Amino acid sequence: MRDDFDLTDEQRMIRDLARKVAREKIAPHAADVDERERYPQEAIRALMEAGLYGIWVPEEYGGSDMGCLALSLVCEEIAWACAASATQYLDQPLGGLPILYFGSDEQKKKYLPRLATGEMLAAYSLSEPEAGSDAAALKTTAVRQGDAYVLNGAKQWCTNGDHADILCVFATVDPSKRAKGVTAFLVETGTPGFSVGKKERKMGIRGSPTVALHFNDCRISVEQRLGGEGEGFPIAMSTLDITRPATGAMAVGIAQAALDAAVGYARERRQFGQRIADFQGIQFMLADMAMQVHAARLMVRYAARQVDAGIRGNTYEASMAKCWAGDAAMKVATDAVQIFGGYGYTREFPVERFMRDAKIMQIYEGTNQIQRVIIARELLGG
Repeated sequence: MRDDFDLTDEQRMIRDLARKVAREKIAPHAADVDERERYPQEAIRALMEAGLYGIWVPEEYGGSDMGCLALSLVCEEIAWACAASATQYLDQPLGGLPILYFGSDEQKKKYLPRLATGEMLAAYSLSEPEAGSDAAALKTTAVRQGDAYVLNGAKQWCTNGDHADILCVFATVDPSKRAKGVTAFLVETGTPGFSVGKKERKMGIRGSPTVALHFNDCRISVEQRLGGEGEGFPIAMSTLDITRPATGAMAVGIAQAALDAAVGYARERRQFGQRIADFQGIQFMLADMAMQVHAARLMVRYAARQVDAGIRGNTYEASMAKCWAGDAAMKVATDAVQIFGGYGYTREFPVERFMRDAKIMQIYEGTNQIQRVIIARELLGG
């Protein structure tokens, strides 16, 4: 079955490289990473050595500048092998794209070359304990004092926050202004007043660390502000418009892995004297699963191509792709467990991990309920 969908030779090459790395160097460690809830160091090292960390970075800063579709292709292949590793991989552009698109020349020169090689790791911190879906309701404050800002507050759900060297952190210069007060800052690890808090114990993507962040009179130079005061919310949302296709691609990777496992098992498992693949009930389940995966992949790649074509305001398609793919991953992974029966409910087979990993695809980078709100607003012009 073809899955190239008119990819260029260069895009096929990067997909095939990512597939080789994922299946040979990442997949063998995925179960152990999940079981021990440990950082997927083998995956990170393999991806860096393959030169895949810099595909979103322009050539002038040491990257290969291959675009959003290439990034999505790589994310899908990694997620097929290990969703936690894919989450860690995508966090690099999530934290780095704000610098690329909104940073000063000095900020780009300082950080992008090291992000391209993986010498530095990035993170993105928007959510707070009381500001999740309502991202404009930030309580972490940034008070200007001369040539610096003093940050105070707490952030939540920061992927890679305990391993990152540079974090794109969103705080408010005036809570009463809501979105118009949100401002972005680049915070380096080791800055006085900044500390990493609780690490969450999660249902899925257990190898991807999710932590709280604390700011206690954390002094940040004005040179570390990203964009102007009050420009943080558009920066945050524009970044998500670019990364949501890749997030959807991770969901596609999980769903494809679940489908592949279910097809393989159905061919081998025998009941009532025949393969369960010979039962029409199983055939219909597999057909529905395949259609879900195929549709999700098409939506993701369409949204990614829009980014590469320079189309801004792709919020509608990016939200659709992320939402559909996340729901598809959950449905396909759950059906895969059902096809495996009792064995699917055990840790002996990977489909239970796929199901646990799939759930987060409906939650992070904007819940699928929020995606539906965004889609409806686009439709209604609100």
